[in-house]
Amino acid sequence: MLGSPPSSPVQRSMKEKELQQITDFIYEVGILSKTPRSGFWFLGTGEQSVAEHLFRTTYIAYSLAHLTPKADKNKVIFMALAHDLAEGRTSDLNYVHQRYGRLAETQAFDDLTETVPFGAVLRSLYLEEQATKTLEAKIVKDADRLEWIASLREEEIKGNKKAKEWIGTAKHRLTTPAAKKIVSILIKTHPDHWWFDKHDKWFISHDEKYRSMRKKKK
Repeated sequence: MLGSPPSSPVQRSMKEKELQQITDFIYEVGILSKTPRSGFWFLGTGEQSVAEHLFRTTYIAYSLAHLTPKADKNKVIFMALAHDLAEGRTSDLNYVHQRYGRLAETQAFDDLTETVPFGAVLRSLYLEEQATKTLEAKIVKDADRLEWIASLREEEIKGNKKAKEWIGTAKHRLTTPAAKKIVSILIKTHPDHWWFDKHDKWFISHDEKYRSMRKKKK
């Protein structure tokens, strides 16, 4: 009969082990949605989970890679997703906390990568991002910073005066040409600009001919 040969007990055991490791990894990643970003405590307003931060950082990283033709976009995406992965085990430390002690994030990442079959890939990307020497690592670092600046801008327009001061400091950490160009627009743009226009007739009449945002943008 045609078909795959039956797997050996060793092969079955290895497969079952991998499946269990991946299952545990799925639950561990879920903890990131419950892990708060602690910088907002000192800012005084706003809140964000590490998972939310990683989500937007990854989109920003891809956007910067788009503006940087030599960058490996796939590598940038996975590196951005991985860069704060260990914070599910260590929590997030803001700059004030870091002055007095740093959590063993690298150790936590090592422990994490020992538990998944693709751990070597995750660890390699994490160490590359931490070293910040390659083009992709620099892009991810800047995406991380831009995500924070965007969060600060969102708090600034709500009336948080400290947020504007913090933006002034954060933008000087950017190193890539693409990020420097984006930030100059980002800090002047209202977060609602992508959808709200006080002259948009749709908000007044709800007439079908004004429904399309695509037409409005042209």
